[in-house]
Amino acid sequence: MCCWHWGLNQQPSGHRASSLTSSPRLPHNECFSISIEKSRDYEGFVCSLLLPEAARRSSLALRAFNVELAQVKDSVSQKTIGLMRMQFWKTAVEDIYRDDPPVQPVSVELWRAVRKHTLTRRWLLKIIAEREKDMEDRAYRNLQELETYAENTQSSLLYLLLETLGVKNVHADHAASHIGKAHGIVTCLRATLYHSQRRKVYLPMDICMLHGASQEDFIRGSREQNVRDVVYDIASQAHIHLQHARSFSKNVPDAAMPAFLHTVAIEDYLERVRKVDFDVFHHSLQRRNPLLPIQLYFRSWKKTY
Repeated sequence: MCCWHWGLNQQPSGHRASSLTSSPRLPHNECFSISIEKSRDYEGFVCSLLLPEAARRSSLALRAFNVELAQVKDSVSQKTIGLMRMQFWKTAVEDIYRDDPPVQPVSVELWRAVRKHTLTRRWLLKIIAEREKDMEDRAYRNLQELETYAENTQSSLLYLLLETLGVKNVHADHAASHIGKAHGIVTCLRATLYHSQRRKVYLPMDICMLHGASQEDFIRGSREQNVRDVVYDIASQAHIHLQHARSFSKNVPDAAMPAFLHTVAIEDYLERVRKVDFDVFHHSLQRRNPLLPIQLYFRSWKKTY
């Protein structure tokens, strides 16, 4: 399933062409992207499987690219090393658009997606630039700063997914913007336990200050009401973005719906955190929802988000 052959009309030019076409590892590029996606972004992986066949492989490549960038911050011990990796990806994207991708599995899959769908370069570069800024390793100063980060990463990814589906629609773009912001906010909430165990807190400082919750409260896993109030405010903003996104649904073409399937996972988390009274450290929030694939399939069948 994952060992595809390369079409004659999709051979890269330049000095790397021979190594790309002759490498015995080349057929495994898609397998590598799938492995990254499945292990590090399971929800995105399942969403990709529900896309039309023509967009599925490209979606996996884009999400694997996003995962590669997202993990840099937590996988390096020095900021300088992280910045070097970001520079690698900047150069890789430029090389991809020159038809000369590096011999690296995700890069080659991304090159294939760019060639097939004429993907917009600025969205890829925007994701890299925002991830690079995030290497500063500090809490968001306010909720707007978190939303900007989410727009430039998650929303940009959705704009690219819409391109793989052949969708050019202003209402779909508006929906993608709000869904991306909701996704980024929820991701920040979901990572709170992981980060607190490493004595780091990235939740917006303005909301923490509003409720008198300190970084130390989150680091020690406090379940006090002021901590829950912080989580409530942040989760509520994600919910508002979902509502805004759905306000465009009547004007969003059916072809765009598969790009927005992640709303199922976003909604699932928001509902579960509500049920535990916004205790972001509750053990139930660390478990994967076993019904999620079925819920995603049902939403896909209904063509709604």
